[in-house]
Order: sequence, then C-alpha cells, then structure tokens
Amino acid sequence: MYKTLVPIALVTAVLLAGTASAATPNVDAREANQRARINQGVASGELTRREAAGLRAQQVHIRRDERAAKADGVVTRGERRHLQHELDHASENIDEQKHDAQDRR
Repeated sequence: MYKTLVPIALVTAVLLAGTASAATPNVDAREANQRARINQGVASGELTRREAAGLRAQQVHIRRDERAAKADGVVTRGERRHLQHELDHASENIDEQKHDAQDRR
C-alpha cells in the first residue's frame, strides 16, 4: 500500500504546483477593475454603446490570451508581461473613451 501512495502523492504535488504557477491574480484583479470602469462609464453616460462594445471586445481578447497562456499549466514571465501590456493598453483606451467629447444622449 505504501508503494502505491507515494507515487500518487508525488503526482498530486506536481499537478498542484503546476496549477499554482498558472495563477494570474493580478491580471484577474485588473480585468475586474476594467469591467467595473466600463460598466460605470455606461451607467454615467460617459460611454456610448458602440464605445462600450469595443472596450468589452478588447476585454474578451485579453481573457482569450490569458486562457491560452494558462493552457500548458504555466504562465511564463513573457506571457505575464504580454498580458500586462494588453491590460495597460485597454486601460488607456477606457480612459480615452470615457473622457472624449462623445457621450450617450
């Protein structure tokens, strides 16, 4: 029995370690913050429906890239850097769209 429990425990430890390194809590927090900013912009009328749709499409693209980065069980430093760059760009777009001359009437 001991001979079968040790390999199972090792495999479980390796799988859990791989899962932990694929976590992206900073990315998840920024995505949630950006969704809230978009929703607030819609509620206040700062964003038109078209602007909000474009910003939401950008968020979908970021989530798709995040899933692709996690697919192999490890999110590399380069993948994290790419996701952060995409989030930076999306944040700038949200700010520009919320503060431009267009608003929902």
